[in-house]
Amino acid sequence: MAHIKEPKGVDFLIQSPPLTNDERKKISEFIRKSKSKRRIIKRKLATTKSPIKLKNIQHFV
Repeated sequence: MAHIKEPKGVDFLIQSPPLTNDERKKISEFIRKSKSKRRIIKRKLATTKSPIKLKNIQHFV
């Protein structure tokens, strides 16, 4: 992969517009749900007796 040089006088820095309170809440809720799902899967892994099942499930964590 080649390195892209910035032409003189041009910046490739991108500034996103600030998030609204509604967008922040939606992102926070998504992260909370995602972490919760991971905790549930880890608990199931801890109670699983078969190492074969553990190996297969780890790909989805």
